Amino acid sequence: MNIYVGNLSFEATESDLENTFGEYGDVKSVSIIKDRETGRSRGFGFVEMNDQSEGKAALGGVSEIVGRSVTVSEARPREERADSGRRW
Repeated sequence: MNIYVGNLSFEATESDLENTFGEYGDVKSVSIIKDRETGRSRGFGFVEMNDQSEGKAALGGVSEIVGRSVTVSEARPREERADSGRRW
């Protein structure tokens, strides 16, 4: 199960996410999305859990990471982007 985590503190690390979600089950992967130019967190990330039932438990249980309330929901599949045909 892929889980979206929003409203993350800029100080939150991937280890913080892994530890928090690890309380609910086996975490397969964690990623915090970063700005390409600055390398600073964009305030959201994704956690992939191996087991669907553990993921659902985490959805209902995780509400705070590093002292900040977070938004937790099942991630939507990535949409394909239309190629504009332009090459810069």
